[in-house]
Parts: sequence; C-alpha cells; structure tokens
Amino acid sequence: MLRSTVARAAGSAPSVARQAIRAPVASGLQQCRQAHAISNPTLADIEKRWETMPPQEQADLWMALRDRMKVDWKEMTLAEKKAAYWISFGPHGPRALPPPGEGKKIFLYTMIGCGVSFALFAFARIFAGPAPPTMTKEYQEASEEFLRNQGSEVITGTPGMLVQSKPGKKDS
Repeated sequence: MLRSTVARAAGSAPSVARQAIRAPVASGLQQCRQAHAISNPTLADIEKRWETMPPQEQADLWMALRDRMKVDWKEMTLAEKKAAYWISFGPHGPRALPPPGEGKKIFLYTMIGCGVSFALFAFARIFAGPAPPTMTKEYQEASEEFLRNQGSEVITGTPGMLVQSKPGKKDS
C-alpha cells in the first residue's frame, strides 16, 4: 500500500520518492548498529531463571542479545557475552542433563522387559505340542533323496543341505 502511494508520487517528484524509499532502509541499518547494552539486572542469574521464563520473554531476550552480537564483540559487556554463550550452549532444553537415577531406571525397565519376554517364551514352550514329524532327521534325509531322484538341483546338490534337525547319536 505504501509502495503504491510512493510510486504514484514518483510521477510528480521523483527525487522525493527516491528519498522516501531509501530513508527507512538506512535508518534500519543504523538502528541495528547502535543497539544499546542490555541491563545487568536483566542478565543476572540467567542460568537459574532461563527455564522458568515464559517463552515470549526468552525469545525477546534472545533477539535482543542477537542484535547486540551484531556489533563488535569488544563493545559487549561481559554479562552479555556470558548470557549469549549460556543461552546458545548451556545445559537446558535438549542439552539438559539427565535427572539423577535415570540410568538405573532404564536398566531396571530393560531387565523387566527381558524377564517378561522370557516368561512369555517359556509359557509358550510349555504348552506347545511336540515337534512336527517333518523336523525329524529321517524325514529331511528322505526329502533330500526324493529331490535328488527327481533331478532337482538343491542349491549345489551337497548331501545334508536340507537336514536341519540335530544329529543323532553316532554309531561306533
């Protein structure tokens, strides 16, 4: 809207319109460069207060520090440098330290999960029926012989490829 008004005015006085367009840009740059120091009470004990601050206040403080960091760092106060570093790299949010005893709790729940899964496995094995007849060594050897007689190439034709059951007692 402002742009169209300035453009219409450009027909009557082009030099005035150009100055009107350039003026906000130049003053905006000067404003960033002349950011004033943030007061020490605002930055005092930021490490303790950061987590309890409302998100809007956190954002406002961070934006003020960000604008302040755009100037030469030699002009920043020590409190501003410490606050900027702590907000950027401090142990809060995703970098927060785990609560005490969390490792023990994780280990305990993992062991409980393993115990429950072992109990379910044992329960299923207790009430399971006997192994199917196709799992006997004799049946598997007969299947292999049948495939060989049919002319099927069982991978490489190596004897014992289909035998999956445990070997029986060796005859001496």
